[in-house]
Amino acid sequence: MDLTVHQLRIVLAVARTGSFTAAGDSLTLAQSSLSRAVADVERRLGVRLFERTTRRVVLTPEGEAFAKVAEEVVASFDRGMNHFRGFLDGSSGTVRIATLPSLAATLLPPLVTRFREAHPGVTVQIEDGLLAQGLEQVRTGEVDFAVTRCAAQTDSGWVRPIAADEFVCVLPPGHPLATQDQVAWSDLRDVDFVGFHPTSSVRTHVDDAFARAGVTPRSMTEARNIASVGGLVAAGQGVSAVPSLVLPLLSFAGLEHRPLVEPVMTRTVGVVLDPDRPLAKASQAFLELIATAKKSGLRLPPGATWLGRVNRP
Repeated sequence: MDLTVHQLRIVLAVARTGSFTAAGDSLTLAQSSLSRAVADVERRLGVRLFERTTRRVVLTPEGEAFAKVAEEVVASFDRGMNHFRGFLDGSSGTVRIATLPSLAATLLPPLVTRFREAHPGVTVQIEDGLLAQGLEQVRTGEVDFAVTRCAAQTDSGWVRPIAADEFVCVLPPGHPLATQDQVAWSDLRDVDFVGFHPTSSVRTHVDDAFARAGVTPRSMTEARNIASVGGLVAAGQGVSAVPSLVLPLLSFAGLEHRPLVEPVMTRTVGVVLDPDRPLAKASQAFLELIATAKKSGLRLPPGATWLGRVNRP
């Protein structure tokens, strides 16, 4: 049977007031229209919902059972519509962001905190993983956008730089290179090196720097995640090179760090999104927060900087 939410509201209004007149007044409906609507519902259901007396209209047993169902349906509908209205005006919903682990732990938290202060009803969902995974999630629509390393090329949509951080050399305390104010990539020619796995976006920068400096470390130990790299360096298995935004995640290891030069390697972080997929207002609001992060004084860890306002074309 096909009943509308409006019809359910009419039945419930009569049940609550016990009067067709009072129900009509509460819904701003003429009594004749309301009576016809109730009769139509009863005809569709094949049962009488109300007993009419000279003083009051009361629910039949079938009416009581139907009213319970109608209450649940109308309440669920109203909750859904309230959520949808919040989705439209940006006060509810979910913002889904793909990002790198280092950015999920350092760059995004202050942004999420400020965003949640302004939009407490919105859920922020962070999907941290490798660069390629994030770009694929943008392409397939699993996330609204990605905050990740700006790749040399991408077919995943619109890309705009938002921040940058420089690479530093991380070493265990007492390492000979720790006596220098800065470390050249060529200084890593005769040392053991702890590198990220080739699938990591960090490894791409490191391999490029070694190639430009014309050097190869004496040995290479590879690890897939930041904690493993930090632990291996702390254990004396070599030195490593990481972007500045990674340093807070290595604090547990008690490592030292020095700027890497000749060449100075900078990782650019950007927003990637699909320009052909409309964004909900909540996601648009998060992008606006990112775009104005520098102007609003949102701080980044040392060695990282905002690049200024980002305008969507």
